[in-house]
Amino acid sequence: MEKIDVFDLIERMSALIRSEERRKCTELGLQPVHLQVMDYLSRCNRYSDTPAALANYLGMTRGTVSQTLFLLEKKGYIKKTADVNDKRMVHLSLLTEGDTLLNKASPVDLYSQASAIFKENNNQENVFVNALAALQKANKSQSFGLCKTCKYFTVTSDGFVCALTKEQLSQRDSEKICQEHSLS
Repeated sequence: MEKIDVFDLIERMSALIRSEERRKCTELGLQPVHLQVMDYLSRCNRYSDTPAALANYLGMTRGTVSQTLFLLEKKGYIKKTADVNDKRMVHLSLLTEGDTLLNKASPVDLYSQASAIFKENNNQENVFVNALAALQKANKSQSFGLCKTCKYFTVTSDGFVCALTKEQLSQRDSEKICQEHSLS
């Protein structure tokens, strides 16, 4: 039997996920990019809730992201807020209406079923972690990993701190995607 290429498998998984995403988006009158933006905003921390971070994460131009954000804000799904310290910087947040729509669009059933099957097969997450790291390195892209898995994440007697920014982190921050994430 010929050995299976991990990247061929990832491409096929991506196609299945995109297919389910398109189906859900069609039902709700959304474009897949709208869902991707709202999903990102639901999972990013305060260091990563900017249009620039979103563009980097999605691999899109700032112009495309700007148009998408304009539409989502107009529909009442997201909110833009000026940074309290630097008025030139904008933070994005998902509003209740956007969160509700995101939950309707999420392929929870597909993920739940696949996750249960995956767990039956000895949790082979390391293969995917390594494959993702290789793809990000080849693409020279940021890792955008969970804050608590970053080399800068520090546990102190007072809670959590980002050693890069020297700022306190909440439990919520630590469980969210961060654009500053680094494994090494």
